[in-house]
This record gives sequence, structure tokens and C-alpha cells, in this order.
Amino acid sequence: MKTPTEPVSSRSAGPPAGDDAASPSYWSNPAHSSYPSVTVDGAGRVLSCDHGAVALLEGVRTGALLADVAPSWLTAAHAGLCAGFEGADAGAAAVARGRIGEATVDAFPSRAADGSVSWWLVDDSELRHVRDALADERARSRVLQEISSELLASLNVNRCMEVTARLATRHLADAAVIVGVRSGRVYPVTRCSTGGAVVQERIGLDPQSMPGLAEALAGFPPVPSRWIDPALVPDWAVPQEFIGGRAQIGSIVVVPLPGHGVPAGAVVLLRQSREAAFTEAEEAFARLFAARAGVALSSARIYAEQAHITDVLMRDLLPPDLGTVRGIDYSGRYRPASAADRIGGDFYDVYPAEGDDAESFVVLGDVCGKGLEAAVLTGKIRNTLEALLPFAADHLKVLKLLNNALLSSHHTRFATLALASVRREGNRVRLRVSSAGHPAPLILRADGRVEEADTKGTLIGVLPTDRVKITTMSVDLAPGETCLLYSDGITEARGGPLGDVMFGEQRLHHTLAECAGLPADAVTERLHMVATQWVGGGPHDDTAVLAITAPRTHDLAAVEGHTRGRFIS
Repeated sequence: MKTPTEPVSSRSAGPPAGDDAASPSYWSNPAHSSYPSVTVDGAGRVLSCDHGAVALLEGVRTGALLADVAPSWLTAAHAGLCAGFEGADAGAAAVARGRIGEATVDAFPSRAADGSVSWWLVDDSELRHVRDALADERARSRVLQEISSELLASLNVNRCMEVTARLATRHLADAAVIVGVRSGRVYPVTRCSTGGAVVQERIGLDPQSMPGLAEALAGFPPVPSRWIDPALVPDWAVPQEFIGGRAQIGSIVVVPLPGHGVPAGAVVLLRQSREAAFTEAEEAFARLFAARAGVALSSARIYAEQAHITDVLMRDLLPPDLGTVRGIDYSGRYRPASAADRIGGDFYDVYPAEGDDAESFVVLGDVCGKGLEAAVLTGKIRNTLEALLPFAADHLKVLKLLNNALLSSHHTRFATLALASVRREGNRVRLRVSSAGHPAPLILRADGRVEEADTKGTLIGVLPTDRVKITTMSVDLAPGETCLLYSDGITEARGGPLGDVMFGEQRLHHTLAECAGLPADAVTERLHMVATQWVGGGPHDDTAVLAITAPRTHDLAAVEGHTRGRFIS
């Protein structure tokens, strides 16, 4: 009786172990006797067969016709070989391949001088298993590469958790729950199921309520899925799409998300059918997935923490928003040297007076250098000046104390400053201005004239304190007039048609003169816009301007609360 078979192919090939199987001497070697063999004469009758052939070919025996006991592909190969087809001779032979039952078999012929042929039957199931495993591993590698690319595309923690849940649902399970790092008493939880939407919430959960979760959050190896009873899954971990709730859960895996030195959370994978339980290979793949997801989540969390720290620290380094203080209008504009930087070496501050008759203290400074290093010294100077406010009425004393502080620090940078003590007297504003190595303040009169304050002094942080000297000038502003403090980043900005001409003091005076009668905000906005257009896309230094404007004595008021209004004194 014939064994049910299916022809596969006939090819020329090497021996199973890589030797020359086409050589008769190979198959006559006793070392290869482990393979089943059957010897058939030219008429197709079996001359001999071993135990392996008897086990493989049902009904094979000495004297039987090969056509009665062998598959058709082997019978055809033997007939062709004996008839001289396929170019067969004593030194080369064709290797036939076909199926015998569930196995795929290679048949290696070896011809004898009397015309008989010995067929060595080699089952390549193990080789096919290795090839299938290799194909599966390549597929997993492609999936992991896709997963890594998607996970690393975002540094937002919530977005990263959402992507992790979606990918886990797509490749690993019917539903996935991502439990993040605890914040206070709550955990961020992201749930997703096949065909369902991603749900993100913060839950005050107990990790001990789910088997394996507490260990996973602590970074311990995962508990095998066969040890976890699906009936113990808490309600918060069961997706709404699971009709019947936890009764629909057939298998569950809890895997830690390893981060950069500390756990980044845990991923819970759920399948609905008990018949589709997680295999050991799938659990291993889940751990590989979790390793990549953990790195992505940890990177996003580290970035978020560093961004928060940076924002908190930078909040005190950025120039403040200005407005009307004690009846006087203030406005400031700041532009760092690089678009990538938010802070630099230029700064300004307005410290309001304690009473109507007291003076507000105004400072604009420029630290040598730019970028983060200059900003650090800027922060120190601003903090020192704030601590010296009780001495703000004496500009020289403030500068000497600041000079002492800079000389005693590890910083080697210096700074220039412009100081102003400002007080409103009736409808006018009285200032006392001082310059410590800084460009002198400019006074914009109501008729468009621009005057330079007659003040000068030594820069701060270089000379011994006893050599720090300044001259202070008093200035009165009529309504609508402005005192401008600015850094040399404005006048030294290079631009123009060829990008090599400095903005210069003359151009600054001309631009400022065009702002006569404008409010403080309009003055600084105009100067900032013109200087920016002058530089264009070229390199430039930090720039800062601060306008102090005496408000007009007339204001626009509504008549009866709903008309266009009128000017009143």
C-alpha cells in the first residue's frame, strides 16, 4: 500500500552535513548509516532495506516493487536515473525531494556497478524547523525595529505611554495596560484594547491588588503567566471592551519596564481566550518589547523632569514683564544672542518704591559673554542687587558692594550697568541716573530731541573696590518724555546690505527721535523691530532696552459709560 505523498522537487544538492553526497563513497561510509536507506535494482524491485526505511516507508520489504511501497516522486526519480536521465552516472546523481507523510525528505542516490541504486532518505524537518525559527526571529526583529522607531519619536510621557499601549495591543495581546511611575499617591494608567480607544487616567491603586504588579514596578523579573490567576485581575485593569469583564480574560502577563537605572513602570498584557495562552516565546518577546518601551518612557520622563527644572530655574533668569509702577510707565525688550537660547548676559529689573514719595530702583546690565555661562552670573548679580535694595539711594555704595561680591566669587567675567532711581513729582518724573562702564542713558524730549545723560563710571568686577567711581546725573521728564536704558548689543549689531555695518549710536538716536510722544511700549517695540531688521539673519549679541516714560496728564474717559469718551484732566 502506498504512503500518501506529495512531490516537492528534484534538484542537485549537497549532503545533509555539507559533504559530497553525489559521491558513492560518501554513502558507503558507515558513519552515514544512521540515515534510512533502500537499495533498488534497475527493474524497480527492492533488493534490501534497513530498519529506518521500514519505519519510514510503509510496506517496504525485500522483493517488493518500489512503485508499491514508495511515493510516486521517488519511483519517478529512480526510473529516470536508471534510464539515464538527469545526466546521472556513477560520479554524479540527482537528488530528489518530496513529502512522505508529514515529513519532507531528500533522497540521495548512489549507483552501484551492477546498475542497482541505493537511496538514502534524509528527513529535513529539523532544518525546516530552524529555517522557520529564523524567519520568525527576523519578523520579530522587524517588529522590534518598528516599535523602537515609534516609541523614540516622542519625548512626551503621556504620548509615549499611549504609543506603548497601542503597540502592545497590536503585536502582543488583546488589551494592554501601562502603569507608570507613582506620583504622590496616584499612578498614571493607560489602557488600550483591540478596536478600542486609548484611555489615560490617574488612579490611586494598590499594586498588591494585581499578582506580579508590585514586583514589576519594583523592577523584579516577571512572574510566568501560568502562575497568574485571571480571576484576580482588579476592575481598573479590565478594559470596557471585554464583555463579561475579568471572566473573559484567559491569560495575563505582567512585565516590568526597565528604565535608566530605575524602573519606568510595568505593562500588563491580557488575552481573552484561554486557548490562546502566552507561550514562553511570546513572554520572551514581551520582555524585549518592554525593554524598548521602558527606555523610551524613561527618556521621556527624564526629559520632562529636566525641562521642568530648567523652566523653574529660568523663570528667575528671564527679564520680568513691566508695566506702570507708581504712576510711571516702564517697558522692556530682550533678545538673546541665539534663537535656541532664552537667556543670556543682558538683563533689566524694576524694583518698585515702598511709598509714593520713595524712589523706584531701575537697573539694566550687560555681563561679559553670552549664553548659559553669562546667564549664571546675571542671576547672581540680580540676586545681589535685590539684597542691596536698602542702599539703592546711594548708587556708588551699591556698585562698590556689588564689585566686592564679584571679586570674591569664582567668576572671571565682568559686568556693566546703568542705574536709575525714579520718582514721580506731580505730572513730571525725576530720575537720578548712573553708568558703570555702560552706555549712557538717552533722554527723548517731547519735541524729538535726543540727549545723552552726562554720566560715566568704571565697570564692575575687574578693579579693586576703592577704584570704583561713577558720576550721577539728575534728569526731569515732562509728560510724554522718555529715558532709555540700552545695552551695547543694539549699537554694535552688524547688518545692512552687506551685513558688516554697525547699527551705531547715530542710527539709534535717529530711530529714537522718531518715537517722540509715543508710550513706553511703543518706543521699545519700535527700537527692537528696527534693530532686528537691521541684523536680519546674521549673528548678533544679546540686546536689551528699557524705557521709562512720564505719563501724559490727560486720559481718555467715557461719558455716561457708553459714549466715545473725551479727554479729562
